[in-house]
Amino acid sequence: MVVTSSPTLNFYGLPGLVDMPSAEALPDGQIAIGISNFAGTTRTSFSFQFSPRITGTFRYVGLRDFNSGGFDTFRDRSFDVRYLLFHEGRYRPAVSVGLQDFSGTGIYAAEYLVATKNFRRPFRLPGTLKVTGGLGWGRLGTSGSIGSPLGDDRPAFDPDDTGGEPSFDQWFRGPVSPFAGLEWQYSDRLGFKLEYSSDAYALETGLGIFERESRINLGVEYQWTNALRVGAYYLYGSEIGVNAQLQFNPKRPATPFSVAGPRPIIVRPSREANPQSYDTAWAASQSAPVIIRDVVEPELTEDGIRLESLTVTANRAEARVSSVRYDNLAIVVGRTGRALARQLPPSVEFFDIILVNEGLALSKITISRRDLETLEFQPDAANALLAAADVSDAAPNPADGAVDGTLAYPRFSYSVGPFVRPSFFDPDEPVRLEGGISVQAQYRFAPGWLVSGEVRHRLAGNVEDGRLSNSVLPRVRTDAVLYAQAADTSIENLFVSRQWKTGKNTYARLTAGYLEQFFGGVSAEFLWKPATSRLGLGIEANYVQQRDFDQRFGFQDYDVATGHVSAYYDFGKGYYGQVDVGRYLAGDVGATFTLERQFANGWRLGGFFTLTDVTSEEFGEGSFDKGINVTIPTSWFTGKPNRQLVKTTIRPVQRDGGARLNVSGRLYEQIRDGHITDLNADWGRVWE
Repeated sequence: MVVTSSPTLNFYGLPGLVDMPSAEALPDGQIAIGISNFAGTTRTSFSFQFSPRITGTFRYVGLRDFNSGGFDTFRDRSFDVRYLLFHEGRYRPAVSVGLQDFSGTGIYAAEYLVATKNFRRPFRLPGTLKVTGGLGWGRLGTSGSIGSPLGDDRPAFDPDDTGGEPSFDQWFRGPVSPFAGLEWQYSDRLGFKLEYSSDAYALETGLGIFERESRINLGVEYQWTNALRVGAYYLYGSEIGVNAQLQFNPKRPATPFSVAGPRPIIVRPSREANPQSYDTAWAASQSAPVIIRDVVEPELTEDGIRLESLTVTANRAEARVSSVRYDNLAIVVGRTGRALARQLPPSVEFFDIILVNEGLALSKITISRRDLETLEFQPDAANALLAAADVSDAAPNPADGAVDGTLAYPRFSYSVGPFVRPSFFDPDEPVRLEGGISVQAQYRFAPGWLVSGEVRHRLAGNVEDGRLSNSVLPRVRTDAVLYAQAADTSIENLFVSRQWKTGKNTYARLTAGYLEQFFGGVSAEFLWKPATSRLGLGIEANYVQQRDFDQRFGFQDYDVATGHVSAYYDFGKGYYGQVDVGRYLAGDVGATFTLERQFANGWRLGGFFTLTDVTSEEFGEGSFDKGINVTIPTSWFTGKPNRQLVKTTIRPVQRDGGARLNVSGRLYEQIRDGHITDLNADWGRVWE
């Protein structure tokens, strides 16, 4: 049996009927990918339910025979956002307001107010009937207008506009038209749709792309699997259309997550029953820390945890640990506590567990051994342990008398494997790729020190066939085609970095070398971020020079000093904000604004935009830099714990304005998982 509780999608990739929107929201966190085609128009959309009420969409459209810009198929990119004003109630419909193509060329620009109500077994028929009605402006107000209640001064689509800027002055202006529709979900698989459209398709019919003979659209849809839905439609009295909808939720992994169970905690005998076992004479032995390390470390290593150092006194132990396997650091805390409770003498009552990442001490979690022994099988055990534990800033260095882990340093690692580098949204070819073999190596010879490099050899690809840059700014990003043409074998990066903790809540980083594909030089960073604070503040300064096109050891003439002052804020519930103000690679000055959502399993999705002193005309197509960041943990697919991530940034267009240096190892990204709000979010798995 197929079970789906998510709204179906329209041809724009949003909850809706056929071409018109509905008022429903996707389940919280849901990702929806839609591909639809009719009358020579193909729309590919990516929608994300960013919060229970806010839905965002990025759309890429190919319009055949549109004849704008001299291309056989005109490519358009646009963003939508919608807000759920009211959830559906017993008698009240769901109500949403939306902006369509609010920051693009304006081909699909529209606004709408829509309501939807569900009825179970209507007229004694099987299934559910969904009734939708709404009002549309802009493109959705071009057929059957009932007037212009908020003003009629709405400019027409301009094919020469570079797009990319929100058109605040035209929202909810111009003619408004009603639209409506029905969706009958006959069974768990089969559904039918009927709608009255308010879109006249004036541009398309004016160019002779298709004939619009009717305002009525109808379709039939089939739920192929829980994730995939397909449909066929008859649109506007003249066209056949198809739509494929793929929906999934980062909260529900593709493969159920499994992890080997932890070892049991060994409960100490009571002091009254065995007072000799609590004798502290062992602590006077100089060899005691080494002996204890040698029994604790193998247990941690088997659990995928690296012991960085261990300090033991008569009643307290400090273990500095880093995670090799788990991205959930609460599991690391729990298993480290178990190992200490199993192996340390009974007199040791308090455990200070210091979470470490790449030599940086992130936070100190202090746990009473007695709490570990007594709370594990209590109701709500995780929250009970959290209430008893203390999270605080960690000292930069181990306490006096610490012994290092035998596997901590030096460490050498390497990997050989395939690489794929995509290039999106070339008007001639929407997706270009190059792929080949990548060899990476890292050497960590002391805490905080890293020597790292990557060499790539391209075996195939067509990025080199892309359009050459027409930028009037220094070409800090748009010469990617020339880099692809210059050599098949290249040094992707080669650098040495040193990072350290300058105080209990301050961090520093210094990196030098070939920092990224296009630039090499020196980068320095300083960050203030207490472990228990939601706010972080940082500053970064870089001096870099543009690399030769062959990406070997040479440089071009262009050099630039760049840097930013940054503020980071954790809003809670997985929402993070970031503002970076400073100078970019092309010499422009401005700010980048980022908002991101992180899920407990490591998924991250967010968006950003950058505004600088570069004008929209100087920037070129798109008007300003913006895009979507996606981070996917590979454990979501495999079901096995690991710390590997797949990251990508999707931009409507890559230009030179607002381009920031891509330096590896920025501090905030390294430390935030080990601070209090992320630990609190992960803490439910501390006993695993």
